[in-house]
Amino acid sequence: MPIQVIDNPRLYRQIADQLRALISSGEYPPGSRLPAERELAKLLGVSRASVREAMIALEVVGLVEVRVGNGVLVCEPPVRQLSDEPVMTQATRDQWNDIDPELGIEVDFSAEIPPFALLQARRLIEPEAAALAAANASEQELHGIRLAFERNTSDNRESSHTHPGDRLFHIRIAQASGNPAYALMIQHLLGHRYGSMFQRLQAHYTSEDMPFRSEHEHRQVLEALERRDGAAARDAMAAHLDEVIRIFSRGTA
Repeated sequence: MPIQVIDNPRLYRQIADQLRALISSGEYPPGSRLPAERELAKLLGVSRASVREAMIALEVVGLVEVRVGNGVLVCEPPVRQLSDEPVMTQATRDQWNDIDPELGIEVDFSAEIPPFALLQARRLIEPEAAALAAANASEQELHGIRLAFERNTSDNRESSHTHPGDRLFHIRIAQASGNPAYALMIQHLLGHRYGSMFQRLQAHYTSEDMPFRSEHEHRQVLEALERRDGAAARDAMAAHLDEVIRIFSRGTA
């Protein structure tokens, strides 16, 4: 069965389904390696980010093992199959719900957003929310954003795996924008950040210094907000999210 160019808008699902069919047909038996990410992207006519999401989706259901820097290994086929249902454990839900009870966040986990689509959406929304927060935040809201930054700093020192301060920092900025739609969207998107696919992406591609890079970038956002400099807040938030996307997109074998 030859690999076919993908033209469906749900790219990562279509890529994953095609690769699953190739694995099931014996084209790639257990113990073999799938073609390199770069090669698959070229054969399929898609971006490497979409291929990476497909590999993560296949790993979530146990069909492959992603070995960063050493390819993707085909595993013995599990009983479980790919479906449209998200993989969200109660523990993950609890981690999200525990982040800050006073926020009253309600997140719909009925469908998992692909990681790079989520990051791209945040990249469009959050710089503008930060610019608005610089103009509209009350002193109390600015204080809350600083407390969230300090919590993020403590999380880093304690080697947190869930980084509640990071999420709280972004949510409080959106809440301080004065536009409740921004707050609602960011709360929803950050809930999906802790879906199974995003967690796997983080596990494989987060660099050791990424939390401290983010801390430095968060500080630049915070200082711009406290100066009431909307343009600087926008630029700092955009730079931060660009860096996150760059790290998760960096090349592998």
